[in-house]
Amino acid sequence: MAVQTVAANDPASTVDLGPAAALSCRECGERFPLGPLFACASCFGPLEVAYDLPSGSPEELKKRIAEGPANIWRYAPLLPVPSDVADKPNINPGFTKLVKADNLARELGVTGGLYVKDDSGNPTHSFKDRVVAIAVEAARAFGFTTLSCSSTGNLAGAVGAAAARAGFRSCVFIPHDLEQGKVVMAAVYGGELVGIEGNYDDVNRFCSELIGDPLGEGWGFVNVNLRPYYGEGSKTLAYEICEQLGWRLPDQIVIPIASGSQLTKIDKGLQELIRLGLVEDKPYKIFGAQAEGCSPVSAAFKGGHDVVRPQKPNTIAKSLAIGNPADGPYVLDIARRTGGAVEDVDDEQVVDAIKLLARTEGIFAETAGGVTVGVTKKLIEAGLIDPALTTVVLNTGDGLKTLDAVAPTTGLSATIRPSLEAFRDAGLAAN
Repeated sequence: MAVQTVAANDPASTVDLGPAAALSCRECGERFPLGPLFACASCFGPLEVAYDLPSGSPEELKKRIAEGPANIWRYAPLLPVPSDVADKPNINPGFTKLVKADNLARELGVTGGLYVKDDSGNPTHSFKDRVVAIAVEAARAFGFTTLSCSSTGNLAGAVGAAAARAGFRSCVFIPHDLEQGKVVMAAVYGGELVGIEGNYDDVNRFCSELIGDPLGEGWGFVNVNLRPYYGEGSKTLAYEICEQLGWRLPDQIVIPIASGSQLTKIDKGLQELIRLGLVEDKPYKIFGAQAEGCSPVSAAFKGGHDVVRPQKPNTIAKSLAIGNPADGPYVLDIARRTGGAVEDVDDEQVVDAIKLLARTEGIFAETAGGVTVGVTKKLIEAGLIDPALTTVVLNTGDGLKTLDAVAPTTGLSATIRPSLEAFRDAGLAAN
């Protein structure tokens, strides 16, 4: 493959990615040396990072984490990054707020504790900063000079910002009709931003062609040839949620589905915490959330299928508009294994949920957050989420990125003359 470097192909070379030991195929289990690989050479299954995780006392590891920086690098002993990662130029995302959402809980009839993990507080205002930060360290290790990606918007901005900070060139590819706010945010960092005529799946296919061409020499595609490392950034959501809950597993967690990688890696993170003894081993349920206009995983789950049939996206939740999600089958496995479910909501319900979260908790979510809140409401009403248990809902981005979704039904309460009489006549005075 043209983009692989000497370091990746030379068995004598060493790559410092901390506790990362190898790449392992999720399907057949074959292991490969660390490098910019993403598919098994034997069965073409997806590769993921395998670790030599730290041994010793869980309490000592908790203390080490607590003494670390207030970002994802506090979990460096559990991530594919060098031990000195905190000293390198990076955007240092993570350790975002876990909001106890009592007002929303009352609206939804939740009595067991409802929390919103609000990742809009990251540097470019989405969870994508987490995964890109890890990919940057892999790009350094493998000697890449250009960072790239296919993106539905948030990832493009995260790559642009991280590349600018770390000193890489960036060139990212997006569907041509993304929300203007996301286009501006991706372009402002000074890298190349290229619109592709088509949807995200068309963009992804183009990038797959580029990655195998000499034109892609020296390019690190964070969600393609660096995908095994990139995906590990989502584990930090699991780590933070459990640490912020006092080193406890949530009983139920609702996660949006685009490619499905975030959900699978959160489950992987929870399993690692159990294996390390950092949390008590107990059952938990994982629920996936999709928009009705792009719900291939939800359709497969509700139909009892193991195969996820691609769909053509048609939804306002463009950050989730991946019609052929790579990790869809693994999402199905996790939802079924944990006793969870995968559900979807229509665009009107997405907008209503955005407003509900804003009105009750002062959190302005982008459309993906509206999907998770809307699905949470729907699952509670259907009796699939137990309102007496601790539930965590993910908001993965800032509503300022998707203003068009709520603008048609949101605006001024009134327009009045600058007088008390006009204010009184408008009926706005408090009783």
